[in-house]
Amino acid sequence: MFWKIEYKNYEKGYIIKHLVLGNGESRAWFNLSKTIDGVTTWGCNAIYRDTVVDNLVSIDYAMQQEIYTSGYSLTNRCFFNNWSKLPSDFSQTFFMGLNIPEELIHESYAKVPSGECVISGKDPVTLEEKIKLAIQSNPNLDVSDLTQKMEKDMGVWITHLEENDMVSTIDFPVGWSAGSTAIHLACQRETEEVYMLGFDLSSYAEPINNIYKGTDNYLPASAKGFNPINWMNELKTVFNEFPNTQFYWVDWSYGTPPCYNIKNVRYLTKAEFYDKLNIL
Repeated sequence: MFWKIEYKNYEKGYIIKHLVLGNGESRAWFNLSKTIDGVTTWGCNAIYRDTVVDNLVSIDYAMQQEIYTSGYSLTNRCFFNNWSKLPSDFSQTFFMGLNIPEELIHESYAKVPSGECVISGKDPVTLEEKIKLAIQSNPNLDVSDLTQKMEKDMGVWITHLEENDMVSTIDFPVGWSAGSTAIHLACQRETEEVYMLGFDLSSYAEPINNIYKGTDNYLPASAKGFNPINWMNELKTVFNEFPNTQFYWVDWSYGTPPCYNIKNVRYLTKAEFYDKLNIL
């Protein structure tokens, strides 16, 4: 089911603006405590713990179940990746022939059952083979760190659905990071200006950069960062696919800005950001 995005202002000639909040630590100074007039907001994963956004995007199995069981998705629009609905009875036969340890089965139940469920996750046996291949293909990476990252969300996540939730499955893009996915979804809605805050990218040479690191369903603070190549490729794809959208990358302070030579990408300071969106 696709939920229509209701823009904050329908005046003729009004510029459609979307603010996409990533979870990089650079956005720690920003508090989305009130509605920004004329701006549609997007957030990723655990941001729902701190504030309500107009649209919440999640692609991680564990986070999806956490968000859903919190009740957030009953009153707020969410977009989940691989959110394929099945009859609830299917969960009773799903494990036939599978040898999955009980501690790796995460099942949540609905208060007002819709008769449907979503089953997702990573098969431990298949994942073990993938980890071996990844270690062989990346001899220069820290084995324990690589294993820890790949084992995140290992197991089966069964989420029994409520009636009348507000979750839409993401048709495209699939397999991207939550932040890049949120930006693409915002652009699909004919937005003219996209403001990006908390998109710090990452570096394998530095500790992981995420506001929620070390909390439930996130990697520990001791984990290494990620190689940003995939994220950069995703963002460049969005920038090039929507040449008529102006992207504003807010508060970049990590050296030479990425994508500085792409015409529809500009960089804003905190003060410029507040001024353009009339935030007091």
